[in-house]
Amino acid sequence: MSMTVPTLSSVLNLKISPLYSLGTRVPGLTVPFPSSLTNIQSFKPIQTRNFHGFSGKIPELLFRRNLWVCVAAKNDDDAVSVNEAEKEARGESTLPERFRYLTKEAPDPPLRWPFFVAVAFLLYAWRAVLFELYNWKKAAFAVVRFVGYILKLVLALIFHFFGDPITSLIRCIETTLYTIRSFYSGIVAYAPVPELTTIIILSSAVLAIAESTVPESVNSQQYILTISGLIGYAAVRGYISEPFFWTLLVGLYGFSRFIKKRDDVSSALPAAAVLAAVGEPWVRVLAMASYLALAIFHHSKTFQRGEEEVAVTTRKLPLPLLGVALAIGIRIAAKWAGYRHLTWMIV
Repeated sequence: MSMTVPTLSSVLNLKISPLYSLGTRVPGLTVPFPSSLTNIQSFKPIQTRNFHGFSGKIPELLFRRNLWVCVAAKNDDDAVSVNEAEKEARGESTLPERFRYLTKEAPDPPLRWPFFVAVAFLLYAWRAVLFELYNWKKAAFAVVRFVGYILKLVLALIFHFFGDPITSLIRCIETTLYTIRSFYSGIVAYAPVPELTTIIILSSAVLAIAESTVPESVNSQQYILTISGLIGYAAVRGYISEPFFWTLLVGLYGFSRFIKKRDDVSSALPAAAVLAAVGEPWVRVLAMASYLALAIFHHSKTFQRGEEEVAVTTRKLPLPLLGVALAIGIRIAAKWAGYRHLTWMIV
């Protein structure tokens, strides 16, 4: 007696995909099988060979089971449709919203050992950087020394060919600076305020006489008045002799009268102002009286001619008078500051 169990024959070009849930049909090719209960069929006579001791009727047991198997063909369109179905099945979850946060994956703990590796490399790199910086420092100092040697060589060449003019120029600048310093120190320490005030008053009187007669006599010859003031200072300080002083005053008068073609009052103004400022008392009186007489004579002559006077809108202060006033201010300020300093020291 023989028994035959029927089996599912292999299907060509078919692929069985796993089931995601029981009782759910996924689009694709499905093959039904009989129920899970085993049905024992009655023995059916099968025409076979007769063996010795056996009859010709051989019973046959058929075991059948119903299985829903999803079979998907290997076609590309079917594979795409299955993937889309999987995505839809995952998105349409029946899990309530309040429990969905439980499905999130917990973050992995941070890895700390790579940090220590990086720190080790950084320490080594910093050590290398310091070493390289030290080398660069020595190289920079060497470059600076080399540039210094080059500059010294260039300076030596310049002084070899142009040394004397440069030395003279430096000495001239130094002498000028020391002269200005000594002049300022002399003003601060020894400026005679009463005498300087007298000079300003007398010179201003002479200038007023000139402007009352010829309004343009001061504004038209600012440079000559400045030169005359320097001549008077040089005579007072003893830089020039007295004959040379009188010669320079005569030269200023001749320059204004014959070269610039000015009148007698304007031409004699620089010499009269200098004599009234730095001369002896009798020279001052004589100079101011003579200049006043000259101004009266000139005014009477112009009045007889009927000439109109030119109105002057702006008046310029001569630089010598401005310098004298500045010297007085510096001396008074330095004296006041010295007294204040002594007061602070005593207190």
